[in-house]
Amino acid sequence: MNTRWKPSVTVAAIIEQNGKFLLVEEHTPEGLKLNNPAGHLDPGESLIEGCARETLEETTQPFRPTALVGVYMSRFQRPASGEADAEDITYLRFAFCGVVGDVQAGRSLDTGIVRTLWMTPDEIRASAARHRSTSVVRCMDDYLAGQRYPLNFLYTDPTVADQQGLRLG
Repeated sequence: MNTRWKPSVTVAAIIEQNGKFLLVEEHTPEGLKLNNPAGHLDPGESLIEGCARETLEETTQPFRPTALVGVYMSRFQRPASGEADAEDITYLRFAFCGVVGDVQAGRSLDTGIVRTLWMTPDEIRASAARHRSTSVVRCMDDYLAGQRYPLNFLYTDPTVADQQGLRLG
């Protein structure tokens, strides 16, 4: 059988205010880890929509992406343990910077998210052993270096939303 390899597409928000970056602390099979607000792209949504949705779900704060910081590819390997199979996943991460709003009252953090926290670049670098991905620091460093690409760099064909019966925004 011929199986096509497909990377796992994720979106991440790089949010900076007053010299600190917004991260989430989340439960993973490897224990509590720190990550940018991030998650998997859902069927029928654009990369920009997915980033806004994931950020709201994980932080309870609305997020409006204003620029693409970069596209990152990384590989994660988890050995088999107990009844869990081994995993070998290549992630293709699209990281955005933008404007974050206030916490929305009445919303709760997504399942698995313990808390949000604001950290300085030095604090983030010092906690690298607790990062869910090596992309946490790389995305922050690219943001700090001024790396930005206009959102019109990305195109989502209307068939993406039409396939799912959703409206493209």
